[in-house]
Amino acid sequence: MTVRTRFAPSPTGYLHIGGARTALFSWAYARHHGGSFVLRIEDTDLARSTPEAVQAILDGMAWLGLEHDEGPFYQTRRMERYREVIRQMLAAGTAYYCYTSKEELDALRAAQEALNEKPRYDGRWRPEPGKVLPPPPEGVEPVVRFRNPVDGLVAWDDLVKGPIGISNAELDDFVIARADGSPTYNFCVVVDDWDMGITHVIRGDDHVNNTPRQINVLAALGAPLPQYAHLSMILGPDGTKLSKRHGAVSVMQYHEEGFLPEAVINYLARLGWSHGDDELFSREQFVGWFGLDHITPSAAQFNTGKLDWLNAWYIKATSDDRLAEETAARLLKRGVDPASGPRMASIMALYKERAGNLNELAEAAAPFYRTGELSAELAEKYLTSSALEALAALETRFAALPVWERGAISQAIKETMQAYGLKMPQIAIPLRVVLLGVEHTPPIDAVVEVLGREQTLQRLARRGLLLPSHGGKTPLDVTFDL
Repeated sequence: MTVRTRFAPSPTGYLHIGGARTALFSWAYARHHGGSFVLRIEDTDLARSTPEAVQAILDGMAWLGLEHDEGPFYQTRRMERYREVIRQMLAAGTAYYCYTSKEELDALRAAQEALNEKPRYDGRWRPEPGKVLPPPPEGVEPVVRFRNPVDGLVAWDDLVKGPIGISNAELDDFVIARADGSPTYNFCVVVDDWDMGITHVIRGDDHVNNTPRQINVLAALGAPLPQYAHLSMILGPDGTKLSKRHGAVSVMQYHEEGFLPEAVINYLARLGWSHGDDELFSREQFVGWFGLDHITPSAAQFNTGKLDWLNAWYIKATSDDRLAEETAARLLKRGVDPASGPRMASIMALYKERAGNLNELAEAAAPFYRTGELSAELAEKYLTSSALEALAALETRFAALPVWERGAISQAIKETMQAYGLKMPQIAIPLRVVLLGVEHTPPIDAVVEVLGREQTLQRLARRGLLLPSHGGKTPLDVTFDL
């Protein structure tokens, strides 16, 4: 048997974390077994489905690298196929027209609830041997109901939850086509899975109650049954249902917040699945290890701190060139041209050990490429007359360096520090403030090396305006560019 899985989101919103985990597990199971992964867009809810939501799903899948082998298939483009199957079921007697009005159904529900009974359709239009049905009422468009078995048990061996059985007596004859002819979810899913040859349905456990209905329809059609695996829900850190305040946001928001897709994949993989004590693994390792037998049936718990830690680890492990490419786009969005300064990869090498996400890298890199006003607070705090005089002397030493490399730069800083009787912070912090407008960076000699001779000297020269010999101005008397 060739394994065929599917991910079938409804485009009524963004691709959230729970949906992304379902897609990941379905994709990984197909990849592990050398099978096919099908993407299906269940867009029959015309009132709520939007093109923007479809695109958000496609963007999220692409960013995570969950490439599909077939599709995307759209249910709205398969309507004639659904109608064809409904006609076949009506002819076979496994479905029937029901003319019960909404008012009658409301009255039936109210009566059942008054008796503390489970609300269910009572089968009044269900054909039975010897049963005489009334003539169809005029002006009423019927729905089509599935003729559910009345006896026996619907049972399946869930690949995550184990054996599950539900009595047919608990099920009623549910609607498979509305009065306007549009098919319903539980029917479309069955036809799609049948036509697409889906062998394994991996989805959230909120679909467990749909499964017996779908199994019965498949049986009525004489279609093969897929194997089902229902994933446990994801809870927030406080044990309640995952919500936006816990991190249940669009997958693409994690992209906007500077997460790497491999970090998100690694984190999602560990939400309900494990491979021993392994916490960090590549996509290839995950595919090689993945199996449904290692998925826990208990609820997983979302932990933003763990995701942050993973992302920081992946940033450290990612090549400088890749980080430069990812960060350059974020700089452009901030109005900063990364082509106007030092090589971006060299800045990534400086900062990636201390960055938690790509946005932090972009913020750290921006001062290397842009000019702007120095904050009066930093100027007043660090650009004292003695500091500015030492920086002027350092500028002279920098200009005379025969080679622009970290060792020579470090030596020039030390010589200046000794000549003026300063400690390292007394010269390094003013130098950071003058060059980049910040007080904290990686080692200053490494920063100066990356900034480059030309930019370093230009920025130091502008500080000459603040020397006492230039009119005795104090730092707060002068506005200048970085």
